[in-house]
Amino acid sequence: MESAPVRVCLDARMADGSAGGVQQTVIGLAHGLARLGGEDQYLFLVRPGSHAWLDPYMVEPCRLLPLAGAEARDWRQWLRLRVPAQGLDRLARSSARALFPVRVPRSDGTAEAADVDVVHFTRQGGFLTDLPSIYCPQDLQHVHLPGFFGAYERKWRNAVYPALAGRARATIALTRAGRRDLVEHLRVPPERVFVVGYAPVLDAYPVPDEAALRRLRSDHGLPEAFAFFPAQSYPHKNHVRLLEALAILRGEGLVVPLVCVGGRDSHHSAIVRRARALRLGDQVRNLGFLPPSELRGLYDLARILVFPSLFEGFGMPVLEAFRAGLPVACSDIPPLAEVAGDAAVRFDPASSRGMADAIRRLWSDAALREDLSALGRSRAAGATWEGVARRFRALYRLAAGRTLDAEDQGLVASMR
Repeated sequence: MESAPVRVCLDARMADGSAGGVQQTVIGLAHGLARLGGEDQYLFLVRPGSHAWLDPYMVEPCRLLPLAGAEARDWRQWLRLRVPAQGLDRLARSSARALFPVRVPRSDGTAEAADVDVVHFTRQGGFLTDLPSIYCPQDLQHVHLPGFFGAYERKWRNAVYPALAGRARATIALTRAGRRDLVEHLRVPPERVFVVGYAPVLDAYPVPDEAALRRLRSDHGLPEAFAFFPAQSYPHKNHVRLLEALAILRGEGLVVPLVCVGGRDSHHSAIVRRARALRLGDQVRNLGFLPPSELRGLYDLARILVFPSLFEGFGMPVLEAFRAGLPVACSDIPPLAEVAGDAAVRFDPASSRGMADAIRRLWSDAALREDLSALGRSRAAGATWEGVARRFRALYRLAAGRTLDAEDQGLVASMR
């Protein structure tokens, strides 16, 4: 006997450019769910006026679900629209704020009124609800690198993560390394942790033609060859050590232009100061947050991708580079080693010297770049958002208490 269709609410309450990779994965998930067919429905919970970034991907059975309660007029959203991100980041890190209690908010009733069966919290935050839920905390960076967080940020994570994971019928890890973290540090029972993984979000973006690529190069004054680093300016992304590696190479006679993209938090000023101190000048370009069409084009124009992060939950840019055939040099940390395998040159992210050597090797060796490009394409070939969506659909049905067919049972077993 067939189970009843599942109606899912996916948390997409984020402003364009405010949530880094989480925003990209929400786009990817919408892209994948829209291709599954069937009678299940997917409602993306958004704040009024803050969902233009998601609108192009709302294809049936995916639809927007605007907040209808008091949270639609959330004072934090009002503040985001009027105060620079750097100011908000300083506020979040202030020690005085740590004196305030952390309260996980109750649902404002929008999801319940929409008669959904499951709520999918796609990012670290969420709300308390009696509906079955799935929770994706992304990573436990605050456990491993607490110095990168203000007192209130640590307090918030230590309160919110256990509250949402404790209620969730499934907690999502993005890699096997992440699964071990959730079991060991967040104390989530192993049988409730599922490894889903992601796919390249480039699949959801329009592919630029040659004319569009020429305009992109001209509009931003891009050099003929450059290294590409897409990441928000969080401290753990390791921009400063990457700049030091470039300075080492320049001192040895090799100038590698770097193009960075991504949102900017309060750490951005430290990155700028370090670039000036190293006298890198026009060698380093930061284009800020770019629309999907331009981001896709940069993967096509770059010579290599450098991803020097000190900590990652997954490492989406590495998989995106693989899909685009862009050779990769990345940190040798467990999640990236799991994603990249032998398809990238890996280095110690704590060593500017080691990073410089890896960049030199990849930048200067055309045969190596060609080999890694082929390996990367092959490694990414099986990663699709339709496949990711099928895994989530199985978990939605599991959380909703539906009877699983043989396909869903196999998918659930593969994620444990």
